[in-house]
This record gives sequence, structure tokens and C-alpha cells, in this order.
Amino acid sequence: MGTMSLLSLLEAEAGQYVSGEEISRKLNVSRTAIWKQVRKLESDGYKIDAVPRLGYRLTGKPSRLSLQELLPKLQTKRFGRQIKLLETVPSTQDELRKLAEEGAEEGTLVIAEQQTKGRGRMGRYWVSPAGKGVWMSLLLRPPVPLPLTPQLTLLAAVALSRAISRIVPLEIGIKWPNDLLVGGKKISGILLESAAEDERLRYVVVGMGISVNLDAEDYPEELLEKAVSLKMAAGAPVNRSELVASILVEFELLYDLFLEQGFAPIRTLWEAHSVTLGHLTTLFTPQEAIEGIPRGLDDMGGLKVEMADGSLRTVYSAEVGVRQE
Repeated sequence: MGTMSLLSLLEAEAGQYVSGEEISRKLNVSRTAIWKQVRKLESDGYKIDAVPRLGYRLTGKPSRLSLQELLPKLQTKRFGRQIKLLETVPSTQDELRKLAEEGAEEGTLVIAEQQTKGRGRMGRYWVSPAGKGVWMSLLLRPPVPLPLTPQLTLLAAVALSRAISRIVPLEIGIKWPNDLLVGGKKISGILLESAAEDERLRYVVVGMGISVNLDAEDYPEELLEKAVSLKMAAGAPVNRSELVASILVEFELLYDLFLEQGFAPIRTLWEAHSVTLGHLTTLFTPQEAIEGIPRGLDDMGGLKVEMADGSLRTVYSAEVGVRQE
């Protein structure tokens, strides 16, 4: 039995319950096979009620991104003008890296309805269920030296923050370097992976995972205290196509500004959106824990931290711990 066989049967009943006995008879399968296919449909984003003695009822379908809906919304010149829209992939990062190595042009975008091995910074797993988020990677080919790559990480955070705020009435804060928070809970992750040659960037793959329409049950219980979706925070579902279009226009605008004027305007915007600055914080580097008050960014994108003795120390790679007031 294929999933579409069961799905078409449930769809034909228009929201009415279908008994397990009837499904078993019509599709010539066992009750165990039905249960397995129900679980598969649920993992694909379908909502199915299962009630003893009544049977199964389809109550919700996953939304689907489509190029027909997305392309008319684009307001960019380059970003997103080449799009590869996929159903399920291990990681959009890996898909776009392949395209980059084959010569794909700057602005190429890979979007997936679902990632099975989505990853964030520090190799962390990223929850990426079908039809409920924006899981995508954008290709950049910036004509800048390799040491400036951290600036692009901060640029990405500003672009996403501004883009989300245009679509959803939420106050988005940036935790250094690029975590986006709503009410102290994470709603987005950003991962930049680059390829370089002779200290020159060949390309940068910008991975973006935005938890858009996830419900509480989509998260592992241990993540609910520190993660949230836009739908959960705003109390209403969000149109994913509009969000993708907003992200691309903000990203292209800030990227062009960066290439024309350098990091200074990006730094100003990042500092304005930051929830890290001005609060006593512990930063965990690979070598040590540093306690101090972040005061701003330096010219390279490092975090300037005021120590207890009043001196400033710049940190380029660290995890920001629980904020202390």
C-alpha cells in the first residue's frame, strides 16, 4: 500500500471517519500496515485523527511551497532568480554546495519542504519538519578576502531579522553572532559554509532555517523551553512564500550595501537589533569562559567585551551563555 492510496481514501471521505476495517478491506492490507502508513503521512505533515471504534479522519494537510506562488512575489534582481525547490533532502547546504561547484551563479537558492539532517552551528541538529518551516540555502560569491567571512554571518542575521519583522508583527532580537530570538526563544538558525582558494572566497553557502508554522508537538520536549515558531509566537500561521520573498529582498539590499560601503552600515544595524549588548554575559570559547559586558562589534565583526577591570577584550568565536542582569 502506498501513502497516496490511503491518503486518497481519506480525502474522498471529506473529513469523515473511515473505519480501520473498511480501509483494510478496500486497500487489501493489514491493520498494522494502515497504522504504519498513518504514521508516515503524519511525518509528512498531514493531520490525522485516530479514534477507537470510529477509525481515521483527515483533519489537516501540509502547506506546500510552489514556484508558481513564490516567483511573482520576488522583488529581487539576482537573489532567488535561480531556484531549486525540493521535497525532502538531508540538507539544503549539501545540495547547494554541489551546484556551487558546478558553477551556479550568485543568488541561486535551494529550498526544501523537509530536511532529514538539517544542521546548525557547532554541528547541532536542526528540527526541520515537512511543510512547516523555511529551510533554504543561498549562494554568494563575494569579492572579499577570506577573513571578512564573519561579517557576512552578521549581515545574514540582520537581513533575516528585518525580513521577518516586515511579515510578522514580532520584535526580533539577535543574540551574537546570528541567533534570532523572540521573547528569548530561538526562531531561526543561520549557518555559513565557505570554500576558499589563495585567501580568496570562492563562494559562501548561507543556510537559513526559520521555524515558521511549527506547533508545540513538532518540537522535542527538551527544546520547548528555548525554541518557538513564528506561528506560536504570533498566534497565527505565516505565509511562507511571502516570508521567503521578504528575506531575499532584504538580503540582496544589505549585501549590495555591504559591497558598496563595507561593514560599517551592517555593524550599525546589527547593534541596533542586538539583545546581547549591554548585559553582563558569560561567553564560552573553546578554551575558557569569559564574563563581561558586550559593548559592540569591532571592524572585523568580533564582539567587544568590557571586562571587570574596565578593559576591552574582543571575542571572535564563542557561545553566549545565559544572560545575567
